[in-house]
Amino acid sequence: MTIHSEHPFLEPESERDPGRRLRGRLGGAVTLWTAGSGRDRTGLTISSVMIAHGDPAHVLGLVDPESDLAGADTAVVQLLEWSHRDLADAFAGVAPAPGGPFRMGTWEESEWGPVLQGVSAWAGVRFTGSTAEVGWSLLLDGVVEHVSLSEETSPPLVHRRGRYVRPA
Repeated sequence: MTIHSEHPFLEPESERDPGRRLRGRLGGAVTLWTAGSGRDRTGLTISSVMIAHGDPAHVLGLVDPESDLAGADTAVVQLLEWSHRDLADAFAGVAPAPGGPFRMGTWEESEWGPVLQGVSAWAGVRFTGSTAEVGWSLLLDGVVEHVSLSEETSPPLVHRRGRYVRPA
């Protein structure tokens, strides 16, 4: 067995996309967007997120155009914490999740979709139906209809340069 100092599947530096590398240096809080109910649930880890202040506020997220979220009417946008690293990877599709990623947590149903028990912040959003292709992504625009905030018990989960980091 060999231990690599870098990711073993990382492209050579000369072949890496400069725009993606710039985005990776921005870093961002990791969110989990979930929609649906019962057996018809979907979710996706997203760090390309922005909150647009206003009355009402909007949550903007960039997703793969093929994502199941692209067809949802409502969703829950939850802020993940450091303790949710494995769950984030499962919903991102980069880690195994036998039986599906929803088996990796305890969920409560809401009007907007499944809410992970124990998250310190989540928003229920209704998509406006207005989408735009931006680069290789689809911009989703969700009107914030509900916000739930509680005490943070763990550092936020932050993604920067292809890995999770603890905020300083």
